[in-house]
Amino acid sequence: MGIKSSLFTGATAWLYYRSAWALPALLPVWIWYYRGLQKECICKKQQEFLTQFKEMIQSVSASLNTGYSIENAIRICQRELQVLYEENALIMQELQLIIRQLKVQIAVEQVMEDMAYRTGLEDVESFAAVFVAAKRSGGDMMAIIQNTSRQIADKIDVKREIDTMLASKKYEFRIMSVVPYVMIGYMLLSFPEFMSCLYGNMMGAGVMTICFGIYMTAYYIGAKLIEIDV
Repeated sequence: MGIKSSLFTGATAWLYYRSAWALPALLPVWIWYYRGLQKECICKKQQEFLTQFKEMIQSVSASLNTGYSIENAIRICQRELQVLYEENALIMQELQLIIRQLKVQIAVEQVMEDMAYRTGLEDVESFAAVFVAAKRSGGDMMAIIQNTSRQIADKIDVKREIDTMLASKKYEFRIMSVVPYVMIGYMLLSFPEFMSCLYGNMMGAGVMTICFGIYMTAYYIGAKLIEIDV
């Protein structure tokens, strides 16, 4: 992400200002672009973990249905998910930590609350809250886990349908985001005399700054239009 942000900022400094001195002034752009990439990465990881979490609670539900306790069901779940995921998968790391906590006699309710706190996902937090309440009051654990699994599965399906519908629009947005840079680069290489009046003077720098501001505004609006939270 740092490399991508640096390349974007460096390309902006060269194409819009033809000066390395513009890089310090473009530091806010670097930070903004980096945070956007970071948010995109976090969303991807969260969606990936939510899918894995659904598999986890479905496995736990199946074990509970055969008469295992919740603690043993979690241990069986880890062995089953080892077939589907690698050791460095997010859910496997969580399961390893959960089992270590259970081995030192930490209550399963506290374990679930800790996992919800670490992930920060609304669905996991809701599941943990209902799970703790049911565990302490003797509620129907099977119904709770199955209901949570169904809700998460529905949410994942809706998200997948939205992503499918927006896939072409996102691709078009990425292409359109690159077009201004390609056009400026083409003009610089093909007609350097024509573009020279935009560099090395305050008037040209002001014009290019306005153009870059318009570009960033359009980019921000476009990114918001294709960003739909479920």
